[in-house]
Amino acid sequence: MNIHVVDSKTALGNAAAEIGANHLRKALNERGQANLIVATGSSQFEMLQALVRAPDIEWNQVTAFHLDEYAGMPVTHPASFRGYLWKRFASQLPIPLAAFHYINAEKNAVAECERLGMLIRNHPIDVAMIGIGENAHIAFNDPPANFETEQPYLVVQLDEACRRQQLGEGWFPTLADVPTQAISMSVRQIMKSRALVITVPDERKAQAVRDSVEGPITPMVPASILRQHPQADLMLDSPAASLLADVKQPV
Repeated sequence: MNIHVVDSKTALGNAAAEIGANHLRKALNERGQANLIVATGSSQFEMLQALVRAPDIEWNQVTAFHLDEYAGMPVTHPASFRGYLWKRFASQLPIPLAAFHYINAEKNAVAECERLGMLIRNHPIDVAMIGIGENAHIAFNDPPANFETEQPYLVVQLDEACRRQQLGEGWFPTLADVPTQAISMSVRQIMKSRALVITVPDERKAQAVRDSVEGPITPMVPASILRQHPQADLMLDSPAASLLADVKQPV
C-alpha cells in the first residue's frame, strides 16, 4: 500500500483524483474503455470536484458503479447515494458516461443485488475510488466484515457506529431516521478492482486509519484487508494520518 499525506482536504482531493484519472486514462488508452467505482459521503466531496474536471478522459467510454445504497430509500431523499452521485459526479461531467449502474434498493434489495452482480461481472473494474468509515468499514461492510463471500453485492445490516457517522455528517435529522439496512458491494468485489484509490480526510477517521494500517488484518477492521491489494494508494490529510507511527507528515 502506498500512503500519501497532504496538508489540506483540497490538496487531498486533487491528488486522489489525479491518481484515479491516470488509471482511467491508462485503461482508455489500452482498451478504448474503462470501468470505475465511485464512493459517496463527505470524505469524497473534494475528490469528486477534482475528478469531474480531469482533462483528457473520454467519459463516454467509461462505465461507472457505486458502492452502496440504503434499503428503501427514494432517490429524492437528501441522503440517497444515487442522488448524491448524480448531483456531484455524473451531472457535472463534460459529456455523459457510457453508463452508470446505480443501486436501486427501494423495493427488492435481493433482486437488485443479483442484477448488479451480473452487470459488474462483465465489467472488470479499472479503478475504485473509495473511502474508509469511522468504524473502518469499506462500502457498508461494517465489522465483522465478510471477507469470504464471492457475491458482488450484499444486503447488510448497518451497525450503530456506522449509523452515528451518517447522523454526524448531517445526512439525517435523528439516529432513528438512519436506515438499518443497505445494499453494499462486497469486500472481495472491491478487492477485484485493478487499482484502489482510498481517500480519507479528517481527524475523526484517524483511529480507523491507524487500525487499518498498523493493526492486524481482520474482519473486525474491514479496511485492513486493503493492505493486501497490489495497487492501493491510501490518500490522507494530516489529521487523518495523525496517529500513524511511521508516516512522514507534510512540511
